[in-house]
Amino acid sequence: MGAADMPPGLVQHDGMSTPAMDPIRAANTADAAQLLALWALVFDGDDPTQGTTWRKHAHDWFTGVVEDRATAHFPVIAVDDRVVATAIGTLELGVPNPHCPRGRAVRLANLVTLPEHRGKGYGSLLVRDVVEWARSIEADRVDLSATPDGQRIYAQAGFSLTRAPRMKLVL
Repeated sequence: MGAADMPPGLVQHDGMSTPAMDPIRAANTADAAQLLALWALVFDGDDPTQGTTWRKHAHDWFTGVVEDRATAHFPVIAVDDRVVATAIGTLELGVPNPHCPRGRAVRLANLVTLPEHRGKGYGSLLVRDVVEWARSIEADRVDLSATPDGQRIYAQAGFSLTRAPRMKLVL
């Protein structure tokens, strides 16, 4: 889609359409309830047997780290004072290695937009914002896990699939 074909209020950057003005702001403790509601869109459908215990832990974690800009980044997009999209960037420290020379990787997670606000470029803006934050704290790379539906937005932002499969052990 060329610039002349863009819907009103959108501009094109790096092949992606994004809102013409940058509506991103940093989350704060007052956003906790709205963020939990957004995160529920990601997690509550995964395993109904998990209950809602995670919500209290997520609230406590968020309020404990939201102000620590050196290790966590919570960009949000609000429309009429309602948070409609968010992402999380967290710094992970590890042993320096050839793929991460300083041992500083950022985990990009929980990129979510309310269904009625999807398709407006908010996800692209949030990904770009977390990547810029990662650069500002001198991270070596940004890692993420993507659903098949979400891979397009990350590929457009320059992410590529890796050879290493992810595994987990639930404790």
